[in-house]
Amino acid sequence: MNNYLLIIIIVVYLAVLFFIAFLAEKKKKSKWVNNPYVYTLSLAVYCSAWTYYGSIGIAANSGIDFLPIYLGPVIAAPLWIVVLRKVIRISKQNKISSIADFISLRYGNNRFLGALVTLVCLFGTIPYISLQLKAVSETFEIMGDNFPHVSTNIFNDSTFYVALLLAIFATFFGTQKADASEKHTGIIAAVTFESVLKLVFFLVIGVYVTFYLFDGTTDIYTQIATRANFKELTGLSGLEEGFNWFFMIGLSFMAIFLLPRQFQVSVLENTREKYLKKAIWLFPLYLLLFNIFVIFIAWAGEITFGGTANSEYYTLLLPLKNGNSFLATLVFLGGFSAVIFMVVVSTLALSTMVSNNLIIPYGFLDKFIRNQTERNAKYIKNIRRISIFTIIIIAYFFYVSFSSELSLYAIGLISFVIIGQLAPSFFIGLFWNRGSSKGAVIGIIVGFLITVYTLILPFTISATGRENFTELGLFGISALKPYALFGIDFLSPPAHAFFWSMLVNLLCYLVFSIMTKGNYRERNYAEMFVDSNNFTALQDSALVWKGEAYVADIKNVLIRFLGETKAARALKLFFTKYNLPLDTQLADARLINFSEKLLTGSIGSASAKILISSVVKEEQISLVEVLKILEESKKNIVSNKMLLEKSDELSQLSSKLKDVNEELVVKDKQKDEFLDTVAHELKTPITGIRAATELLMDEEDDMPKEIKKQFLNNILQDSDRLGRLINNILDFEKMETGRLKLNKGSLDIQQTMRTAVERTQHIAAKKGIKINIKNVHRFYLNCDEDRIIQVLYNLLSNALKFCEPESGHIEIDYRLGNEVLEIVVRDNGKGIPLEDIDFIFDKFYQSQHQNTIKPEGSGLGLAITRQIIEKHGGKIWASKHIKTGAELVFTLPIS
Repeated sequence: MNNYLLIIIIVVYLAVLFFIAFLAEKKKKSKWVNNPYVYTLSLAVYCSAWTYYGSIGIAANSGIDFLPIYLGPVIAAPLWIVVLRKVIRISKQNKISSIADFISLRYGNNRFLGALVTLVCLFGTIPYISLQLKAVSETFEIMGDNFPHVSTNIFNDSTFYVALLLAIFATFFGTQKADASEKHTGIIAAVTFESVLKLVFFLVIGVYVTFYLFDGTTDIYTQIATRANFKELTGLSGLEEGFNWFFMIGLSFMAIFLLPRQFQVSVLENTREKYLKKAIWLFPLYLLLFNIFVIFIAWAGEITFGGTANSEYYTLLLPLKNGNSFLATLVFLGGFSAVIFMVVVSTLALSTMVSNNLIIPYGFLDKFIRNQTERNAKYIKNIRRISIFTIIIIAYFFYVSFSSELSLYAIGLISFVIIGQLAPSFFIGLFWNRGSSKGAVIGIIVGFLITVYTLILPFTISATGRENFTELGLFGISALKPYALFGIDFLSPPAHAFFWSMLVNLLCYLVFSIMTKGNYRERNYAEMFVDSNNFTALQDSALVWKGEAYVADIKNVLIRFLGETKAARALKLFFTKYNLPLDTQLADARLINFSEKLLTGSIGSASAKILISSVVKEEQISLVEVLKILEESKKNIVSNKMLLEKSDELSQLSSKLKDVNEELVVKDKQKDEFLDTVAHELKTPITGIRAATELLMDEEDDMPKEIKKQFLNNILQDSDRLGRLINNILDFEKMETGRLKLNKGSLDIQQTMRTAVERTQHIAAKKGIKINIKNVHRFYLNCDEDRIIQVLYNLLSNALKFCEPESGHIEIDYRLGNEVLEIVVRDNGKGIPLEDIDFIFDKFYQSQHQNTIKPEGSGLGLAITRQIIEKHGGKIWASKHIKTGAELVFTLPIS
């Protein structure tokens, strides 16, 4: 393809990306740029030129060994709900602008640690950017007509101009705002667009190669299966290869969290935590789609070129060989897209770290304090612009120096191992509050030095043509061979370096964290990072601080960086939030923390701490005081929670008391009605006896004998009725006061039932109601016979009251249960209303569903019955599922 045509295509494509980013910034609140799909696709910046070209190269040479780099992120994705959500919450709360700021804040705004993390990220990312430049340069050479490749004169080198173009693009979009914690909506929208394009173009070339150039996957598999090394391409070569896979999966697992560009898009650009629910399945799906055709394209390239061409660029070489320049151009644009935004997002993140954690805190703070707002903002932007250019130029020289020595895959792994040194201080620091800054610093430094010794140094020395160090080890000591340290020689160089560096890094972190205690500020932030829910709840009062500070001094510092208007508005919001007077002069811990967070986005957490510290008089706080304050904060939260729970309990109790009060009113009313009923029941037989007696006395001589006998019989019945009523009242009083004594003895339940029936037979006969004892078998119990007869009599009398004359029928039955004898009295009367079933055995209870004319009796019979049964150790109840009549059941223990 003509070189100038290729350049025009690139410029037009960049113009489209500019337009998309510009449009997204203009409509940053639109749902089109704020949704879970945009967020998830932005995470695909992970798929760089290494994915687009390097994976095919490794698949062609080593088979499925390219997979671990994608299995790590797939395994990590479900954990985002726990780990990444926690990181996002803390970052938003503190206006974090980079992973260096995040780790630095966890260890008490440690300035040196922030600078160290920045240096590690620089060393880890610059080779990665050079990888992208290498991919662009080599694909340019493949696509162009003998376009100059690497030249000793940079002005004649095409890659230099590509690097310059990327630097301009990154500078324009990455340094629009001084506050780096603000969202870069335009960049994220453009990243989403290129993520879709590079996936679509890769799938298109995959389909083209697999189903157009070849007759499907089976055809490719059949042809490659004849190769001598086919077995090595399709499986693991034993346990040693398994260890390589394990370490590579662990390395990529950490990288998806720790790479500066991944932290930028996954944490800093996240607008809503709920987007993670979509990302945990959509991002692994994206990686799966990206890798469907990798192995088949690689095998197709091996079959076609037989190992004579650079396997990393089979996606370009295959369509070009078959005369399809258009498809090759699409693939080139897909790879170029992967390069652009890897470089843009990475340099954006790195420039923020360089300015906030290296340049500003170690050289420009005094100047910033003296300058005005506009000049400070301009300086911050210029520092970041210069940083972006410098990073890309250094990456370019790395590419020039070492491009011919390593593949894309190897350069990518070097970067991953270096970035992996942040893992212990990052991951363990989130869940272990004893982790200290000293442990983090020593662990990172030692881990990095081991990485240099076991991976970077032998590679650099080998590039000069000297192999003695690699083959013999330091000073000729075989145990110190960089690729076989202490005799471990079965791992690949990246896996070997990762194993040793991570092992020593982790040990140093744990040992020094246990041996040393951080200062009060470090322990404070450690406590709140670990308990992130508590951290969010405490908000601006999270900082443990003691000293003297003035609002006016703090306001002057804020004005230098935020401007008069923005600083005044921020302070007004703070005072309103905490109900403080606007003329407050002394600042408390909340304002100190609030002010540091306002500055963090612009100059980083370490510099913000230094600036605020310069205008306040802070006193040292002992560890005991820190823990006491933190404990009090926790107690306040617990107390608030307990008060809320108590409030709910009181509301429930109030509702219950209301119900009980209403019940007491009803009970009191029933008691009054009971007393009226008792008075009526006492008065009726007495009145009858008096009337009959007076008649007998007046008409004693003239009254016929039959009539006199009838009157005497009435007197006898009324006397019996009066006696029963008095006995019921006396029995009830004994039971209420606990004075009822049982005279237990052996009784025949069959005979006891017959006795009770005989005592009610005259009433039953009078109403024409039949009483039947169903069970004819004898059974003996140890009970008070008189009281059991009283129970049966009460139940039978109750049934007789509600059965219809002539058609009424009452049945008594008993059966053996589990260590109890169950006795049933059922009738075919009018039944018990469902609302009354649970209350008929209560004292004073009278149904609201009785007829207008109440049945005879005091209403104490069933209450007495329950007391007698419970005194015997049994239970009594009314069955609820009887369709007609009523069924009352009671049990008596057998033993």
